[in-house]
Amino acid sequence: MEHIDAATTALFDHHASGDPPRATVTSPATARAYARSVVRERWESPSRRARDEDIVDLLLVVSELVTNAVRHGEGLAGFQVTPTQEGLRVAVRDHSDLVPDVSQGAGAFPVGHHGNGYGWPLIIRLAREITVDRHPGGGKTIGVLVPLRPAP
Repeated sequence: MEHIDAATTALFDHHASGDPPRATVTSPATARAYARSVVRERWESPSRRARDEDIVDLLLVVSELVTNAVRHGEGLAGFQVTPTQEGLRVAVRDHSDLVPDVSQGAGAFPVGHHGNGYGWPLIIRLAREITVDRHPGGGKTIGVLVPLRPAP
């Protein structure tokens, strides 16, 4: 796994502001665990719980974004989750300048089973406000909003 630099770790140093304690995200599994902890500790409240199906969508989007950074983006360079009234904003930074061709597509699944190519269509279908920002020093950040609805 790619080494996570100090800038990445700084994204998780929220302890002083009352946010969840510092976490190191190095894989899709640790990204999912961190995102879930942000939902529990900062989005949910005693009177508001997220719908289970929305949590499943969130965890799938997080997993796909981090996996893409590792597989296609020359490694994970940063990960941030920010709660909003509408859900969670997820930002994943990698080391590659390459923007996926299908990043703003219609979310069509690949024809036939090739073993891959399903991640971006899932992200497009489950997330909103998808952005791809290139960085002057190299790499890019892909940001999305994953909607969360209160459970009935």
